[in-house]
Amino acid sequence: MSIFKDLWWYFKLEKKSYITGVIVLIFVTLLTLIPPYVVGLIVDEIKAGSLTKDRLVYWGGILLAIGIIVYVLRFIWRILLFGSAVRLGKLLRNRLYEQFTKMSPQFFHKRRIGDLMAHSTNDIQAIEGTAGEGVLTLVDSIAMGSLVVLMMAVAIDWQLTLIVLLPMPFMAWATSYYGTLLHQRFHKAQAAFSELNDKVQENVSGVRVIKAFGQENYEVEAFKKQSQDVVDKNIAVARVDALFDPTISLIVGISFFLSISVGSMFVVEERMTLGQLTTFTMYLGLLIWPMLAFGWLFNIVERGRASYDRVKSLLDLQPDIVDRAGAIAHTPSGDIHCEIQSFVFPGKENPDLQHIHFHLHQGQTLGIVGKTGSGKTALLRLFLREFDGVTGDIRMGATSIYDVTLDSLRSAIGYVPQDHFLFSTTIANNISFARPEATMEEIRKAASIACIDEDIQRFEEGYQTIVGERGVTLSGGQKQRISIARAMLINPEILILDDSLSAVDASTEESIIRALKETRKDKTTIISAHRLSAIQHADLILVLDDGEVVERGRHEELMLLEGWYASMYQQQQLESVVTQGGQK
Repeated sequence: MSIFKDLWWYFKLEKKSYITGVIVLIFVTLLTLIPPYVVGLIVDEIKAGSLTKDRLVYWGGILLAIGIIVYVLRFIWRILLFGSAVRLGKLLRNRLYEQFTKMSPQFFHKRRIGDLMAHSTNDIQAIEGTAGEGVLTLVDSIAMGSLVVLMMAVAIDWQLTLIVLLPMPFMAWATSYYGTLLHQRFHKAQAAFSELNDKVQENVSGVRVIKAFGQENYEVEAFKKQSQDVVDKNIAVARVDALFDPTISLIVGISFFLSISVGSMFVVEERMTLGQLTTFTMYLGLLIWPMLAFGWLFNIVERGRASYDRVKSLLDLQPDIVDRAGAIAHTPSGDIHCEIQSFVFPGKENPDLQHIHFHLHQGQTLGIVGKTGSGKTALLRLFLREFDGVTGDIRMGATSIYDVTLDSLRSAIGYVPQDHFLFSTTIANNISFARPEATMEEIRKAASIACIDEDIQRFEEGYQTIVGERGVTLSGGQKQRISIARAMLINPEILILDDSLSAVDASTEESIIRALKETRKDKTTIISAHRLSAIQHADLILVLDDGEVVERGRHEELMLLEGWYASMYQQQQLESVVTQGGQK
């Protein structure tokens, strides 16, 4: 029952609904006790031959009125209790989503998307059940059970009541034992569902790769095995779940047998009337629900406890990247001063970046190049504070990026990552993602800078074209340019392009670079690239190798050094000439 203690914070939050719902539920229970008593009186009057038509109509009217009142009250408590449970589900989903948005990339490297989705769906539903059906069964089993037993003992015969309750301790032991088993097995079943969810998400996202390598049959078989594992674990849960009702039915059957056999003896001995035995038997029938509810309660509670533990473990995680004490809500701007002594990715020992020093005036362009794995993306992500742990500092103007809030810092930066993520909505909505209020004129202007406006106009539905999940209906170059347009629309203080021109041809690249230079004269631009033509216009170019700056300067200066940059530039120029010659 510890789950109710864990959810006490929410019960206090919704105390008005829960208290009113519980009171109404108890009142319904009290009204439910009246019909058996009335039936007993009618039976005795029939036996005594004193039942009249008026008397029967009177009792019938009472039973009808009770039925109508109970119908209305049951509707009310369902709205109150189940409505509160649904609001709990909404609250927890919102908290989970907010928690996901706060977590650093390191969190998502360790967690699978399918598992996180399972926490937000199945686990939340189980917790909702505890806050709704769990509260119902707890209150109803205690209220109905205790009141029925009290009526049986006080109003009819306490000895017969004691006799029919003799099997109850066995039921308490059995339901407790079943509940422990259910908790263990349900936890495993939820974990298996998370794994299956993750498998489906991965395969749907990677369906092109699966088809390209002809692995459809293999993945289908792998899915069947994983699906069967989920079925097996849920069947294991169902086996325990299936024990509750038969066990309780057996105990109820024994109690009925004791009631009829011993109660008949009491009637013969005239210790009670036939009407009282009828009432007692009907009360025993009412006791079936509290018994079933008690067993069902363990089922619901154990499911809810297992799921709440899983959800709470996520909500209790602290974000790796947070605002530092005293951080101000100020959008930084100005010259960039980068003084990084060293940076180590979490969980690693050797520095991934070291001795990175440069000064970039506002309005200038910085180019970052180097071999794959040289640290280009790592450096760019430090500007966004996706990782901390830097020895040194990065300043924009006179302000350290660590002295402003994360929201302020990131609102000053337009970032176009290597992995161009597009949402499954219209092109216009994708471009205006960071500025939903943007006009179509502004959207088209940003698209024109990214050299994608003409492509979009050729689509049958233009800017209202649905791009499909992750932009599946677009080419790589089109996705890149839409991502650039999305960043350009907010006109950021710093625009970061992380190898974001790799999928466009040389002519389009040149047009985009020219448009950037014209529209961002007073704004800073940082470009990392493998194709050196994308950064040869930069005011400062850094060549990274193994996390260190090995060459720096403008294009002309680097060419005179005859180092890695000059060699790579000449090689790429030669490849370009060969490619153009082959096309001719």
